Amino acid sequence: MNEKEFDLGIVKRFFEHDYHDRGLMKWQGFYLSDHTAALNQQKIQDKQQYPPKPQQSLSIVGQILSTAYTQNQPVNLQLNTVDHNNQHFATITTPILGYNGATIVLANHQFININYIQHIELVRSTNWTGNQ
Repeated sequence: MNEKEFDLGIVKRFFEHDYHDRGLMKWQGFYLSDHTAALNQQKIQDKQQYPPKPQQSLSIVGQILSTAYTQNQPVNLQLNTVDHNNQHFATITTPILGYNGATIVLANHQFININYIQHIELVRSTNWTGNQ
């Protein structure tokens, strides 16, 4: 086909009336099942809401931290930080490796300022052996 036989009007008409772009659907074949599963899991996590627990005083937080540390008992922590939707994050369940007046050390060696704790409670242990 040479330039004289080429009609730009035919091409224009094809794209205006005959060609239907599938948009993002044409790229879905590139997603692996692991990617799709991870995206679905992220959507589920984004939809979960964690209602705020009552704000505890620093003295109560300190008492529970002391008990948890001395008795080597894990705690449930809710921090007073929120995500971009103004929702609280999930409760953290962890043993306390150490603490001082302003900072606690969690099991993953993460440091948290005691002022960021909204609510803390000892994890109730369940006696699975049947001996009571």
